[in-house]
Amino acid sequence: MSLPPTLSVPVAVLAESRPGVTMWQARVWRPLAVLEEAPPVPAWTRLREEAGREVFFAGTAEVTLHRTDTPNYKDNLEAAQPLVWVLLRPEPDGEGVMLQAVTVDPGEAEIFTEGPRDILESLPMPPGLQSLLAEFVREHHVERVFQKRKRDRQDPDSMGRRRPR
Repeated sequence: MSLPPTLSVPVAVLAESRPGVTMWQARVWRPLAVLEEAPPVPAWTRLREEAGREVFFAGTAEVTLHRTDTPNYKDNLEAAQPLVWVLLRPEPDGEGVMLQAVTVDPGEAEIFTEGPRDILESLPMPPGLQSLLAEFVREHHVERVFQKRKRDRQDPDSMGRRRPR
């Protein structure tokens, strides 16, 4: 199988809403699961409700793979549990959340932590996505050897010191 250097993989996301525990937050949102196939319903359809806890189909997103990011993908695959990071962002009116992004790159996920109100959750990677990512890494990863540079020797007399007159 020959994979292109950039690949977009569609995934579906489930999100959970439950009652808040403080008077300042009525509902608490969090990503719940990443699915390989989307259910045949529109985004933000309620799938289940029990004891105030609601599960929604949050929508679909694309996980974009780039061949230059294979070292990060490789690290993720070599972890005890490969992960997918899902970013939800509060809507401007403050009532709900929007599905913002999904990634398998730990470096990109770290960048997502900068939003003060964003909700970032790491979830187990679905098996189909995991095998596709492993194939992508096998095909595009190039191991780069770290080469430590030697420092240039500087002439102390050329470092801006002036000789007394």
